[in-house]
Amino acid sequence: MKTGATIGLAVVAVAVIAFGAYMIDFDVTDEGALPEVSVEGGEMPEVDADVGSITTGTETETVEVPDVDVDVSTEEAEIEVPTVDVNPPKDD
Repeated sequence: MKTGATIGLAVVAVAVIAFGAYMIDFDVTDEGALPEVSVEGGEMPEVDADVGSITTGTETETVEVPDVDVDVSTEEAEIEVPTVDVNPPKDD
């Protein structure tokens, strides 16, 4: 059940970010400029590194897997659901 809640929370977060980006209209009124910087050449340090190795592969194992049968019956019903009207800012 925790996985479902995590996925639901992630979907809500993405929806909120997308909604926020959709509802904002930025107009640039003055272009900026980066400062001029003078940099002299430098020297990188010498590094000696020993690294390990990783070996990947597969092997076959026999495991006990349950046989699950699920029967679900459904019916149609009318319910009220919330609605949302979104009006983004107009372009100038």
